[in-house]
Amino acid sequence: MAVWDDLVGQTRVEEQLSAAARDADAFVTAHEAGESVPEASKMTHAWLFTGPPGAGRVDAARAFAAALQCVSPDRALGGTPGCGFCTGCHTTLVGTHADVTTVSAVGTEILVRDMRDTVRKSFTAPANGRWQIILVADAERLNERSGNAVLKAVEEPAPRTVWLLCSPSLDDVLPTIRSRCRHLNLRTPSVEAVADVLVRRDGIEPGVALAAARAGQGHVGR
Repeated sequence: MAVWDDLVGQTRVEEQLSAAARDADAFVTAHEAGESVPEASKMTHAWLFTGPPGAGRVDAARAFAAALQCVSPDRALGGTPGCGFCTGCHTTLVGTHADVTTVSAVGTEILVRDMRDTVRKSFTAPANGRWQIILVADAERLNERSGNAVLKAVEEPAPRTVWLLCSPSLDDVLPTIRSRCRHLNLRTPSVEAVADVLVRRDGIEPGVALAAARAGQGHVGR
């Protein structure tokens, strides 16, 4: 099982993230060995995931975070990071990785006091993982002050820090932040794609899975 298995109907996004994870892995490997760091053209330090409810934007960001933290021996042999089984992948997916911080809105806004420690952490080197990763699940709820704090961190990131921001649409994110992020837009998955994952992941009978997918109107979580 790879980290991308629950990313439904997002083949293009998966391909882009897999390519970026490979470049990121090469960057860290060279950095740790004290070698010249290869140009990681497909990797960047700030990403913005957008898409309608149910498209899986937070799931995509978390899967990418897991791929970035992957420590599977297969990657050193040319395999794509994101095995889904190693300590790096598993702890990221279940939310216990020390170098992956997830920020979600508690109220209507993410306040600057909610971001202060996270921004400070973003300037530190990873403790155990390959990257220091900050995942903001509700980037549209950053207000002006908290957004400015994030902007400074995104403008001048530490070498091995990655910001993953999630929002329903580009217009919901402060222009100064979104202009510094690589944008990935997720689409609503087809009914057939949702049904397929219900059969494969949950063992649901195909006819029941198709009916459930139609009832959920492409929303994976319904």
